[in-house]
Amino acid sequence: MSGLINYISCGLLWLGLVVKAPDLIRHRRDPYLRAICAVLALAGLCFFLGAEPTVAAVNHLSGIPNLAAPLTYASITAYSAASQILIVYWRGGPHVHRTSRRWIAAYALVLLGIAVTFALGDAPVERRTDLDTYYATTPYIAEMIVLYLLGHLAAVSVTAWSALRWAREVRGRLRTGLLVLGAGTLCGAGYSLSKMAAVIARWCGRDWSGLGTTFSPAAAGLGAVLTVVGILIPLVGPRLAEWRQAQRDFVRLEPLERELDELLTRRALRLPRPRWASPTTRLVWRRTSIHNALGSLDAFLDRDLYERVLDGERRTAAAPGQAEATAWAVAITTAVREERDRDSPLVAPSTAEGLGEPPTAGALVAVADALAASPLVVTARLRPGTTTTGPA
Repeated sequence: MSGLINYISCGLLWLGLVVKAPDLIRHRRDPYLRAICAVLALAGLCFFLGAEPTVAAVNHLSGIPNLAAPLTYASITAYSAASQILIVYWRGGPHVHRTSRRWIAAYALVLLGIAVTFALGDAPVERRTDLDTYYATTPYIAEMIVLYLLGHLAAVSVTAWSALRWAREVRGRLRTGLLVLGAGTLCGAGYSLSKMAAVIARWCGRDWSGLGTTFSPAAAGLGAVLTVVGILIPLVGPRLAEWRQAQRDFVRLEPLERELDELLTRRALRLPRPRWASPTTRLVWRRTSIHNALGSLDAFLDRDLYERVLDGERRTAAAPGQAEATAWAVAITTAVREERDRDSPLVAPSTAEGLGEPPTAGALVAVADALAASPLVVTARLRPGTTTTGPA
């Protein structure tokens, strides 16, 4: 079961990496984007290498009983450093490149130390889940374990301190993301501390291996998930807000599209509806259909009627945008009826001058609202001759 959870976590993290990959390809020189992708990739790698089936496969294929251990330790160390480097680039400042290079150099030495101590040590008995406590007193292997635990603890402690201190200075999604990231790195510190406690207990002749096999993996998994979620909140938040706004606009435009539906169908002006599309794509589809209909209807849009309604609405103290929306709504409703009732739809009524450019994308929503709410629109639908006499 733990292997399955590890693989699911890895898949979700690498799915986030796949989503960010196009941005990385387009902006490959952006260090901030590279750091985000590195955190996602390394967090997923930690889960993948830490899964017991992976540990068994690496040890078996390599012929080295515990090779999976230094590989896992190296991925955890690299992930910890990447998280701190991301915070450095996230916050910015005059010395970000120099600070990040120092972190990279320091943790490159830690990675080198892990490799050297494992090569010098002797760990002939395969231990898939409790290597830390089993070899806690073995020369060089013990040093490797302590090195990676201290390196991990230092990175997550600095990251937590930086994130939580910065969270006090900002607001909104960034603050939420930093708080979640800080909580995640504190969980990561719990992983190192519990592992270290189990190792120290082994030095003292006690058996606390349960800390390393139960509590530590849970703390590591929760910490990695919270850290990545904290990183993604400020990035995904604006996109979600954009999608919510697009969905609201899509729904509000429905009365206007419904008003134009018969014309769109008869003249085959509506594009095929996109399937499994984002709210933004569906909004563009509806706007395009509406603009196609208004373009076809332009010769029937009566400028005199539009001006009369606009003046009347302004005299009733309607806001300028609302007055224009109502005028457009009445003109469109009347033009739809005029176009439908004429024997030859291609011949414009003699009194119509057209209105030129249709409403902007943002103004279309207000026009749709007016179509649904304005009594003048109801009058325009029911009263014959509105195009010549105008609304009462």
